[in-house]
Amino acid sequence: MSGKPSFYITTPIYYVNDIPHIGHAYTTLACDYLARFKRLDGFDVMFLTGTDEHGQKVEKSAAAAGKTPIEFCDQVSQRFRELAEFMNYSNDDFIRTTEERHKIACQDLWKKLEDNGHIYLDKYSGWYSVRDEAFYGEAELIEGEGDAKLAPTGAPVEWVEEESYFFRLSAFEDKLLEFYENLPATVLPKSRKNEVKSFVEGGLRDLSVSRTSFKWGVPVPGNDKHIMYVWIDALTNYMTAAGYPDQNSEKFKKFWPADIHMVGKDILRFHALYWPAFLMGAGIDPAKRIFAHGWWTNEGQKISKSLGNVIDPFEIVEEFGLDQVRYFLMREVPFGNDGDFSRQSMINRINSDLANDLGNLAQRSLSMIFKNCDGVMPTPGSLTDADSEILAAVDELLGKVREHVDVQAISKSLEAIWRVVSDANGYFAGQEPWALKKTDPERMATVLYVTAEIIRQISILTQPIMPASSAKLLDQLKIPDDERGFDQLGSERRLVSGTIMEKPEGVFPRYVES
Repeated sequence: MSGKPSFYITTPIYYVNDIPHIGHAYTTLACDYLARFKRLDGFDVMFLTGTDEHGQKVEKSAAAAGKTPIEFCDQVSQRFRELAEFMNYSNDDFIRTTEERHKIACQDLWKKLEDNGHIYLDKYSGWYSVRDEAFYGEAELIEGEGDAKLAPTGAPVEWVEEESYFFRLSAFEDKLLEFYENLPATVLPKSRKNEVKSFVEGGLRDLSVSRTSFKWGVPVPGNDKHIMYVWIDALTNYMTAAGYPDQNSEKFKKFWPADIHMVGKDILRFHALYWPAFLMGAGIDPAKRIFAHGWWTNEGQKISKSLGNVIDPFEIVEEFGLDQVRYFLMREVPFGNDGDFSRQSMINRINSDLANDLGNLAQRSLSMIFKNCDGVMPTPGSLTDADSEILAAVDELLGKVREHVDVQAISKSLEAIWRVVSDANGYFAGQEPWALKKTDPERMATVLYVTAEIIRQISILTQPIMPASSAKLLDQLKIPDDERGFDQLGSERRLVSGTIMEKPEGVFPRYVES
């Protein structure tokens, strides 16, 4: 392992009872952006995603498809792997909860909790929803047709009475509140932290952590009549991938506790409350941060299968282009908020931000260098105030972007970059290098050099969001592969004059409705 600082980020593991959709693509993309950014910024990164494959719902879905549970899981899990490849995610590992390493990790954590007196055997009775994999109190239920009772989500419920192991969650109220206080950014955005705190302050009940009504899961050590319930099984994946239960391994010591668990707001409670309590009970440090992001609507409507408006990431990428979709999803909505997917907004971003602002600036300036500077990167003359001002803006950009990234304000980080792109367009238009060609060729060369240097730094900074497109721009500038990290940004490094250039090609085509 290198001596670099470590950074460990995880997506939630995705449940295999359905195929991947835009929500899955969005969460993993946010993690990919942060992981790529940190690697370029000198960190030793571990980025994990994967699939959650146990439980009654999977058992039932497999039976309905005429498959064994593992055949069903193999098929759906593969689709999530394909999505990761298709979206150009840079995950270092892909975990499945059906792997042997994970079973070993879950059983070890269980034993620690049991040895420490946090797990006990009792009986459970209550209203249970298979679809939600959750128990509900009588007061939470809503009336269905006839005498049917439904969960608050509208899912059917059934009365269940069974023997169950319980985790003493009620014993962790004070410890959890102290944990939230001592680590100011434990849960982000702040509104989510308040939500979690008020839930804990309302009092915690012990948590049922095993089932006897199905068999598809990790057996409880010493009592295989019981299967571990979803949360203790699923959440442990984050540690499994970091080398647990070998807490003395180099990997575990380097990457645990995780820096960020990225989740959708619907599973915040499990990650910000149950998971840290399990870890505290086992004497293991909880993750440093849980970030809960919002949901997407489609053209203002809630996304649902019944409405037929589920957004397929494969389809939108085929239509709009991969880096274009990656940019739109991270730029359009303040990260953490709910957002609306609209075709027109996508087209506007592609044509305005990418084709006009960045693409046009690069194409015009590099074409002029190729045509008017004998195809070589010019040597700049003395700099004017306008040159120095725009160069200072791009030289200072990394610090500003990093501040946003460190609190997962992804859209703000891109906004900061595009502010400089916009200013660079203003600079280029104001200097009129096409007119200087006749009146002052030396001044033209300086303006073109300054603009190309801005393109170089912007292209290095946009690698986390648009890896392929940024690489094309850096290729056109003849930047070697080992000179594309963030250590190459700022005034200490500049473009090498005299480099032979090739005729540039446009990187961001305009989107035209066919």
